[in-house]
Amino acid sequence: MVENTRIFIHGLESSNKGTKAVFFRESFPDMIVPTFTGNLQERMKSLESILSGKSGIRLVGSSFGGLMASLFAFNHQPIVKKMILLAPAINFMEFAAHKNETISFPVWVYHGKADEVIPLSEVEPIARKAFSNLSFNAVDDDHFLHKTFPIIDWEVLLS
Repeated sequence: MVENTRIFIHGLESSNKGTKAVFFRESFPDMIVPTFTGNLQERMKSLESILSGKSGIRLVGSSFGGLMASLFAFNHQPIVKKMILLAPAINFMEFAAHKNETISFPVWVYHGKADEVIPLSEVEPIARKAFSNLSFNAVDDDHFLHKTFPIIDWEVLLS
């Protein structure tokens, strides 16, 4: 079992070549920064394969990657240590299957108040219900969190 695994899960139309992915690869060389393609089911199958045999997992999910991270976490709570979600798409229908479940490990959410892709007003109540150990940060930013992302204390969050 490989412990203390860090992974970044990019958004729907991004890849491991995006700004956030490049940042994580450069700042945290041990971090897994894959590219996901296909529909949600195909992406989840790939994520399951990548994280097989790993523990102490720190998930970072951006937008659609936040949905993927959350779905993975619901199914693998014992091996996940913490999760950081950036404008997570947990308002998507696929998340509803877990509406009566709760994740108890630490979860941080950063969501732009001016997000026009994934509405803050839809995500915040879902996050507050689903994550019992939640730090929710509504920030003065948009969906991409260009202003917020660089000032997050990633060293602390990913430790």
